[in-house]
Amino acid sequence: MGKSAAIAELWRGGQLESTHFGHAVICGADGSIEAAWGDPGTVIFPRSSCKMMQALPLMESGAGRDLTPKQLGLVCASHNGAAIHREAVAAWLGDMGLTEADLRCGVQEPADRAERDLLIKTDASPCQWHNNCSGKHSGFLMLNKHLGGHAEYIEADHPVQMAVKAAHEEVTGEVSAGFGVDGCSAPNYSTSLQGLGRAMAYFACAEEGGDARANAAYRLSRGMMAHPEMVAGEGRACTALMRAMGGRVAIKTGAEAVFVAIIPELKKGIALKVMDGGTRGAELAITALLVRLGVLDAAHPVVGQYLNTVERSRRGIECGSLRVAAGFGV
Repeated sequence: MGKSAAIAELWRGGQLESTHFGHAVICGADGSIEAAWGDPGTVIFPRSSCKMMQALPLMESGAGRDLTPKQLGLVCASHNGAAIHREAVAAWLGDMGLTEADLRCGVQEPADRAERDLLIKTDASPCQWHNNCSGKHSGFLMLNKHLGGHAEYIEADHPVQMAVKAAHEEVTGEVSAGFGVDGCSAPNYSTSLQGLGRAMAYFACAEEGGDARANAAYRLSRGMMAHPEMVAGEGRACTALMRAMGGRVAIKTGAEAVFVAIIPELKKGIALKVMDGGTRGAELAITALLVRLGVLDAAHPVVGQYLNTVERSRRGIECGSLRVAAGFGV
């Protein structure tokens, strides 16, 4: 791992208080690096930023041919567990003749406040439908039915995960150094930052009517763009930024401050990682790079939520600011 670059700085009282360091890369249509900060060779776990890659076997196999764009957004989601997410997962499983018990993602309290309040008021408990990865796991289950695999589809040697690993290595152009177990219990394969950016550029260049993989990549990214509310939810950067770009760009966060972007009109992919795992640094970084490339209007109101934000005390007094570090994104 090479030297990281300063990405974001928190200033207070005219003094630098904190700095977020990390790595970022922009890859072009051929997968080559067009711009980079830090070390593009840094090997990371992409975490949930690679869900569209994990869904490729579902679509390539033909198992997901009849999925709607809304379901394709959901299969790539790290959602809030809101009613729209819970209901969509329940309906999808029901259509397959499956139940919540068939999922292997684990129970998670919903991040959506209205859904959480409903559980409290009705004295109900969260379930696996609320898990932010339940859409991805519904896709795993659909592929598993197609392949005829056993119930434990999250095991690394299961046909589902072997297909995911193969797709991951092919679109990143790298042999993975190995996997870690993600928060949803599924394997998560490591890649270099450039490999992740290369994969996003592949998605950006994919066209409808191409071969099975290209058509799969096209449909998945367009599902995300068409339904940003399914990919994350209200109050989330993925949803807000995709809405601000009017369905032209797909972006996806991953745990521990990973972010990616798929930009079809420019045939470019972005991948970044903030090394301290801080969400605010990653959200600033992806916003800055989208503005740099001209696909996000710097004057759009949503930009101010993530880029060069004002810090205020609990009485509303301006007391600091989170800024782009000198040299990043330029």
